[in-house]
Amino acid sequence: MRMNTRAAAVAASLALTLPLAACGENAAAGDAATSGPIKLGVFASLTGPASATFKATPAAAEARIKAYEASGGECADRGFEVVEADDTSTTEGALKAAQKLVQQDKVFAVLHSSSFFYGASQYLTTQASGTPVFGGGFDGAPEYNDVESNLFGVLPPLGDYSATYSLAGDYYKSRGVSKIAMVAYDSPSAANGLDQTKRSAEAAGLEIGYYNKAVPFGTTDVGPIVQGIIESGADGLYGAMNPETTFGIVGGLRQAGYDMKMILLATGYGADLLKSEPAVQAAQGVTFSIGWRPSELGGDAVEAQSEALKEYAGSESGVPSFSEAMGWMTADMFLYALEKAGCDASQQEVIDALRDDDGWDAGGLMAPPRDFGSAEADEQCSYYLTLEDHAFVPEEDASPACGGLIE
Repeated sequence: MRMNTRAAAVAASLALTLPLAACGENAAAGDAATSGPIKLGVFASLTGPASATFKATPAAAEARIKAYEASGGECADRGFEVVEADDTSTTEGALKAAQKLVQQDKVFAVLHSSSFFYGASQYLTTQASGTPVFGGGFDGAPEYNDVESNLFGVLPPLGDYSATYSLAGDYYKSRGVSKIAMVAYDSPSAANGLDQTKRSAEAAGLEIGYYNKAVPFGTTDVGPIVQGIIESGADGLYGAMNPETTFGIVGGLRQAGYDMKMILLATGYGADLLKSEPAVQAAQGVTFSIGWRPSELGGDAVEAQSEALKEYAGSESGVPSFSEAMGWMTADMFLYALEKAGCDASQQEVIDALRDDDGWDAGGLMAPPRDFGSAEADEQCSYYLTLEDHAFVPEEDASPACGGLIE
């Protein structure tokens, strides 16, 4: 088995409860047309508490498709049709959205950016195993680690939370933090991810102050959390939640006059924050982590993405939000797989072509390229940017920060 040399840091807020086995009639495998326009199904949280973060996903995916067609991509003559579905910010909704796309819309491939995807992952990799599925990879579905499945993630497999990497602990320590407060939503992936990050911090010699991995999804009732952080004496904060929750915590700490050496958030980077003046003010001096090349570092890949989001998705700044980045890269992954398999390839041929590949990097946005034949990684990497005034300022080194496997 091949081993990836790096794994991008988790940059997402995650889901709710795992449903029982998928229901509904079996989906015929590999019965989508191999000629004529290709129908792509995109699902995300278009309504519900997660919609503020994820509703831009379909437009960003379609922007990538339109940019591909406009550039005369190798398979552009096939034509593409994008069909949307709403997971309603629930695991049950994710399952229904997946079933709609496969059984009713009969899409050739499914794209998604959903914290609730693991509610649909069992169905899509069993009853719908003939349909290629391209997702963010941040929701914690264990199926991402199956290197023989039809499921591919933008981020490297994150299902094995038993591994500990030095990245997080070393970064906190470099910012002068000695005692850290850690907060995450009450979801399997978020809770397990926080445990993983806690071990990294402890390995770096940091003391754990406030530790809470049971925050209700989307809550804005953060008073008790703020008080707990203050009472713990923590001088650093890590939050793995949506901005509406994390900014509430940050605002509460500042209102109380409680200063910290570092506040690091897993989500919030992007155009969504810059469009909101209250959010900009709340996030001054806050650091954000992302697992792909940020727009601020420039380069052909980010410039092409920025221009396409402006032209086709109505983005004012061209700086992608988390959901826009995921929508763009899942569509890019599909196009890459289609070209590898051949423009008239069957669904199974697309799956097989990508599973044997280790060269996809979203046109240069991801470093290093993804190895879809391996579910292991010996290194974890992330870019860090701090909001100063109305700009995200990256670390001095243009390369991502990386940390090796500890255990």
